[in-house]
Amino acid sequence: MEPNEGKETDNAAAPAKPKRRLAIWVLCAVAVLIAIGIYSGIHSRVAADTALGKVVAETSVRSVRVTYPQTGERRQTVDLPGNVQAFYDTPIYARTSGYIKHWYVDIGARVHAGQLMADIETPELDQQLQQAQADLKTAQANLNIAGITSARWQKLLAKNAVSKQETDQAMSDLSARQSAVSASEANVRRLQQMQNFEKVVAPFDGVVLARNIDIGSLIEAGANSQTKELFHVGAINLLRVYVAVPEAYANAVGDGATVNLTETDRPGEVFQGKLVRNSSAIDPISRTLNAEVDVKNANGHLLPGAYVFVHLQLPGDVRSVTLPSNALLFRAEGLRVGVVKQNRVVLTPVVIGRDYGDAVEVTSGLTPQDAVILDPPDSLTAGETVKVIEPQKQGPG
Repeated sequence: MEPNEGKETDNAAAPAKPKRRLAIWVLCAVAVLIAIGIYSGIHSRVAADTALGKVVAETSVRSVRVTYPQTGERRQTVDLPGNVQAFYDTPIYARTSGYIKHWYVDIGARVHAGQLMADIETPELDQQLQQAQADLKTAQANLNIAGITSARWQKLLAKNAVSKQETDQAMSDLSARQSAVSASEANVRRLQQMQNFEKVVAPFDGVVLARNIDIGSLIEAGANSQTKELFHVGAINLLRVYVAVPEAYANAVGDGATVNLTETDRPGEVFQGKLVRNSSAIDPISRTLNAEVDVKNANGHLLPGAYVFVHLQLPGDVRSVTLPSNALLFRAEGLRVGVVKQNRVVLTPVVIGRDYGDAVEVTSGLTPQDAVILDPPDSLTAGETVKVIEPQKQGPG
């Protein structure tokens, strides 16, 4: 081999070395990039799996809304029917017999105590009074002559002109004549009093509810005759409302309590009354307590005989709490509520008092500090871990 040929070979191998080195660097860079990509993919997948696991762990814990039992009394209103009556309701009868001469008031008329309502004509009574007055005069005349005779006999007795027996008879006759005069005077007063009953007057301030007479009507008075009601008068400025309270609510009836009343014909008007008395006994037939409510009726809107509703308020138990009805769980072992303690569910038995509709009265089992689950699912179990959503506090106004 010639020297020039070996030299040419070395010159050809020299440029091949940088190319090989470049290819190695390229391969290394590609490998690094691939490793970085693999590492990034694995890391992101691990992070995604971790996040997914965290989300699954968070979503597996049930979120529940809670409320806290309310303390204090909550009053329940019971609507009971009541019958309205005038405070004074009196039929007026005649105390003397005769004929109606004139009447001065009709139904709906307002009368005052002592006001003349009708005149009764009593000719027979007038004649009896005249006869009684004449009998009284006769008795007085007999008494006068008996007095003169008695005085005369006493003077003669003092002179021993007459016997003691005759004088005693004269004095006894004087005493009898005095008794006869007294009897005649009493009879005259009786007939005069009967004559005063010819004028029928109102016994109190009120309204004429009925008039059952007319001019010329025959009026008969006395226990042996069928009496006829002349007028019917009621005092309506103050009314009595009688209400039958069921035995279950009898303990809630307290004298002096304020009671609201409403009438169907006046739905927008509320009448206030006062519970003044009750019968203090349960009717064994109806099992109710009869109570009376007095209502002022100066405007006359309520009428005697009307049908009203008495809204009786029943006080709650101060030892109880009030809970929304949608917090109850009906289980086979009894009524339960879900209480959250340290993020775990405790199924607590409760005793229910009154049912208010949207809420119930819990008499035992809960305190105002218990966080009670609202709308608990049927699958809720004791000891289950839950996430509490506290109730939102309402701002002022």
